[in-house]
Amino acid sequence: MTNDRPFDIRDHMVGPAGFLGSAANVIMQLGWREVGYGVVESKVDSGNVMLHPWKRLRTTISYLVVALFGSEADRAAYREAVNRSHVSVRSGPDSPVRYNAFDPALQLWVAACLYIGFRDIRVALLGPMTEADADGLYAYCSRLGTSLQVPAESWPADREAFEKYWAEGLARVRYDEPVRQHLMALVELEMIPRWMRWGNRSLNRFATIGFLPPEFRDAMGLTWTPQQQRRFERMLGGLRFVSRRLPRWVRMLPIQLQLAEVRFRIRRGWRLT
Repeated sequence: MTNDRPFDIRDHMVGPAGFLGSAANVIMQLGWREVGYGVVESKVDSGNVMLHPWKRLRTTISYLVVALFGSEADRAAYREAVNRSHVSVRSGPDSPVRYNAFDPALQLWVAACLYIGFRDIRVALLGPMTEADADGLYAYCSRLGTSLQVPAESWPADREAFEKYWAEGLARVRYDEPVRQHLMALVELEMIPRWMRWGNRSLNRFATIGFLPPEFRDAMGLTWTPQQQRRFERMLGGLRFVSRRLPRWVRMLPIQLQLAEVRFRIRRGWRLT
């Protein structure tokens, strides 16, 4: 990439290895108690990862793909589908905190976590960015919020403003035990058949804790030794070697296929979430 080239989000997609950070990002999003309890207490069983893991994986990936690569029509269709699912996601009389899935402030936090995860994995697997690319990626990722209820003006104006917002957001991170138990079940892959956990569970646990920023790791009460950090860095080195050598079209292929699947569902009138 050269500095005189316009920003192109396709240059920053890491490929399949990026999925290793997905559980870590979920933990980050649920770091605000309102978001955590919104997920744990949700009555929308169709979106419950513990009950329907493959459907939840599909809908989450679909949202990310539509937010970053979809047309205005794609985003409008997905926004409507998500809104229907979110209607009943609100705190009840016995909830420890007040929450509403339509709250733009909570959606901004989720979008901020998605951006941080995207940025960190991109740097880990493709290497450092220029200042221009870092600014371009930040501005582009505002779509992660504006594709739902976050007004464009609510996305911090620049990276400096975002770092201030992020520091303030980190001060609110806390995991009550019901939320922590839910997240640890996700880390331990308890939602998939037992035979599929063999080998995958230890990798998922290691990658998830490794990709977590220290503030979230500490809030979850997870230990991480210097030896584990060295192993993690060696793993990243191998993944980086492969990811940087994959042609862009290979890294983009899963995204193009997922976007095609979403558009097929829209044409057929099938549920998106």
